[in-house]
Amino acid sequence: MNRSPLLYLDHNATTPVDPRVLEAMLPWLRDGYGNPSSPHAAGMRARSAVECAREQAAALLDASPEGIVFGSGGTEADNHAVFGAARLGAVAGRHELVISAVEHPAICEPCRELERTGFVTRVAGVDRECRVEAAGVAAMLGPATALVSVMLANNETGALQPVAAIAAAARGVGALSHTDAAQAVGKIPVSMRALGVDLLSVAGHKLYAPKGVGLLCLRQDLALPNLMFGAGHESGRRPGTENVAAIVGLGVACEIAGRDLAAEGARQAALRDELQELLCAAIPAAQVHAATAERLPNTLSIGFPGTTGAAILAYLPEVAVSAGAACHGSGGGSTVLAAMGVAPRTARGTLRLSLGRGTTAADVPRAAAAVALAVSRAQAGA
Repeated sequence: MNRSPLLYLDHNATTPVDPRVLEAMLPWLRDGYGNPSSPHAAGMRARSAVECAREQAAALLDASPEGIVFGSGGTEADNHAVFGAARLGAVAGRHELVISAVEHPAICEPCRELERTGFVTRVAGVDRECRVEAAGVAAMLGPATALVSVMLANNETGALQPVAAIAAAARGVGALSHTDAAQAVGKIPVSMRALGVDLLSVAGHKLYAPKGVGLLCLRQDLALPNLMFGAGHESGRRPGTENVAAIVGLGVACEIAGRDLAAEGARQAALRDELQELLCAAIPAAQVHAATAERLPNTLSIGFPGTTGAAILAYLPEVAVSAGAACHGSGGGSTVLAAMGVAPRTARGTLRLSLGRGTTAADVPRAAAAVALAVSRAQAGA
């Protein structure tokens, strides 16, 4: 008997490459091998394709194309933002970094590295709904602050953060502001201008572009020190010959996301809410994390007390979900849920279900039934 196809509900970990993105990339993998820095016709065509992608990304982010720096992904963009801002701050005698307790390792680990050179990291807590309080962050800022970095949407719970208010507070003390928008871009409207941040990170594989490409969006007049050094690619900001095919794919992904954003967000939110209701009805003890917070439309983090995420997944081969964020694979438990004060008994049994463009109305009851059955089996075997 043929097995049913896998139900993929792990889009916050990575998205499939959109067929339209792949189609746009293929000519640059086959015949468009020119170096964008070469002055001949093949090189100029490649350069034109990169610049078109820059315009597409800027349009989605409501930003200046001149501020778009393409790189290898969200981690590189986050590192560039943190280390670059720290270097600028050090020149001005600023040696403090402010982040939230639920940041991605691509923010936390650079801060930890900078602490070895004399920087101090101050960490703003979150409430039980995974929300950072803007006033609390503002109270932590001062003349020693070099950078404040708070993600726009949490990768585990989907909770949105008050980044615009935090950026305004940073501006008030002369500090730089950054947001890791990897989980938000392509799911909700993201405006660099409206947020007022100096720096914003994007990961291509979170919005149906391939893995290995992303960007850092800079305030146009910000002279951020480089993370890497070499030749003068990306207007001297990021050395290395551009990955033209992947950049083209990211540009098309941004264009598609901009066209479909409102309708697709509403569709996924309705499906997410239905899935949440079905699971809570089937497992009354279930706890939805960040249930009252403004969340990404596709994200459901839900805890099932009395078992573990790994045990549930063992009974759930037909559905791809996560027992935590894919980038937090140390096995030490969710730092996000711990920061929220979630009881360990519930945190250990938490799953993250994240919907995407390919999720259909028919998938929801099927997924709910499969997850509920797996939870029951896991709890019985505990």
